[in-house]
Amino acid sequence: MQHLEFGAAVRHLRESTAPAAVGLAPGGRRVRGLRREELGELAGMSADYVRRLEQGRSHPSAGVVNAIARALRAGRADYERLCALAGYAAAEGQVPTDLGPGATRLLERFADTPMVVSDAAMNVVAVNSAFLALEHWNLTEDRWQWNVAWRAFRDPFEAFKQSEADADDHEAVLVTQLRNSLLRYPADTALAAMVDDLRSTSRRFDALWRAPRPVAAYESSAKFTQSDGDSVTLVGNLIAIPGDDLAAVMLTAAPGSADEARLAELVGASEGQAVVEVGRRGGGPAGRAAGEPAWSQSAGAAGGLEGEPR
Repeated sequence: MQHLEFGAAVRHLRESTAPAAVGLAPGGRRVRGLRREELGELAGMSADYVRRLEQGRSHPSAGVVNAIARALRAGRADYERLCALAGYAAAEGQVPTDLGPGATRLLERFADTPMVVSDAAMNVVAVNSAFLALEHWNLTEDRWQWNVAWRAFRDPFEAFKQSEADADDHEAVLVTQLRNSLLRYPADTALAAMVDDLRSTSRRFDALWRAPRPVAAYESSAKFTQSDGDSVTLVGNLIAIPGDDLAAVMLTAAPGSADEARLAELVGASEGQAVVEVGRRGGGPAGRAAGEPAWSQSAGAAGGLEGEPR
């Protein structure tokens, strides 16, 4: 029902928008407002996709909602209504970085599952002790050391390995997430600066940004090697936390496998708080466990699944 209401709202706005209001010539028209083809061109999507949205046959991403609202030059009230019908909070200004109660509960209740939580710009917000047990991070003082995408494309972890197929899938997810976030938070200068840095310094990132690959599944597999030389292969699944505009990556092993036993061994030997907040927005270590002093640099953490360069 909500999909149908969203589609009806898009159609109403499209038919109510004068071509001149969005920079188009009126021409000889037999329809009210804009054609689907015109809206699709302005919003960067096909006319067929616009049709499916209006018919309630497709659920839009937050980026699509923003693209349609901008293409139609929708006012604040119409934009907020589109967001509400699509199930998203209207975004503006800076990317929120607070660790909300939903993410905190995930970290606390899955204490035996390695997990990392990042904001919409893919800056790491918090991890749990099970994630720290994987020992796959090595921090530097680089500006965006706490950002999952920046680490993946610019400074990947030596103890983290992926197959070419998994790395391709993971990189596609990273670029898709950042593209959607930049659409939702056009006023966030730190996010825009990081994307510009990645586009100017990583040919792989720039190529994917210009021609993004479709994302079939928000998961990929990787091998994590520990300091004792042993390794564990885990699958990372991305879970959205829409209320706070955060995302969690949960890392799990195949049931009954040697990796599951190895993971249980690592997690069983780990100590520390269930929830550890870490660096924010490229500003350096700010980690802390509840009720404890700032986390030392040597015990830092960076994002979820990072792709090896090839």
